[in-house]
Amino acid sequence: CSILTKKVNFFLHHPRKITLESEISLSIFLSLITLATILANVFVVVTIFLTRKLHTPANYLIGSLAVTDLLVSVLVMPVSIAYTVTHTWAFGQVLCDIWLSSDITCCTASILHLCVIALDRYWAITDALEYTKRRTAGRAALMIAVVWMISISISVPPFFWRQVKAHEEIAKCTVNTDQISYTIYSTCGAFYIPTVLLLILYGRIYAAARSRILNSHSLYGKRFTTAHLITGSAGSSLCSINASLHEGHSHTGASPIFISHVKIKLAGSVLERKRISAARERKATKTLGIILGAFIFCWLPFFVTSLVLPICQDACWFPPILLDFFTWLGYLNSLINPVIYTAFNEEFKQAFQKLILFKKCSS
Repeated sequence: CSILTKKVNFFLHHPRKITLESEISLSIFLSLITLATILANVFVVVTIFLTRKLHTPANYLIGSLAVTDLLVSVLVMPVSIAYTVTHTWAFGQVLCDIWLSSDITCCTASILHLCVIALDRYWAITDALEYTKRRTAGRAALMIAVVWMISISISVPPFFWRQVKAHEEIAKCTVNTDQISYTIYSTCGAFYIPTVLLLILYGRIYAAARSRILNSHSLYGKRFTTAHLITGSAGSSLCSINASLHEGHSHTGASPIFISHVKIKLAGSVLERKRISAARERKATKTLGIILGAFIFCWLPFFVTSLVLPICQDACWFPPILLDFFTWLGYLNSLINPVIYTAFNEEFKQAFQKLILFKKCSS
């Protein structure tokens, strides 16, 4: 009882000390998350830039996602640290508008980048031959431009009805949720519609990848005792051995056994390439699935509260600390994205390792 009494008295007489300690701890923790997000995305951008093998339209989209997440970590998260810790806005209306605009635009762009990456992956796996011709750097640039146009269109509307308060001092910097129509428009455009699109695309990508993998395995297990055609990636055709070769007929003067041996090797190499391709499809689909799962985990709580609170207004109440947690959970997605790509993408992992070894050797 005496120990409990001492603790209560300490809390009563030193409230500011405890608050200050918690604020410092929270500031350090959030700063570490911000720094890690900056470094992770910088490494992805630098790796793509310096590795010629990664200069492909698909990786340009990933690089653009990393740039977007880098903008979140540089423009949004540092200011958010001060606002989260103090719960008071001390930077004025102009900086508030800039920060809110950057927050909505960059976070929305990050989410929409996941959609175009999934869309690119869907076209590549379901219409490989035709889409390969259209899969250019220009097309990737167009997709990125569309992402930013949509993101800006979602972030701009709130500022039309905020101009009346432009010269007033403010204690809080939040999006005006009086316009329910905008709340529905912004949350649907930035999260709910992209999430539905991602789920549909991933479902189709998974089904297509599974079908290709099963077909590859069944093809790999066949015995080539009847004549059939195998088409190579370069457009050349390899004919597997025919049962008639075993009868001793030779049309070229070479030994039937030798021809059979060569053709079996050629057919086997084609099938080996198909098996490797199927393994890559499996890894790419798995990576996309992890990206999708992390995205929903990070952003779903924030957007549910963002939609529910303005609608139910006084009937609903969430503790501010929980709202801050949901906000930073969303920001955390900008750190998770580059980590997943470097950890689960073999090409990125190899390029990243080479980059690290090169830096060690040069130093």
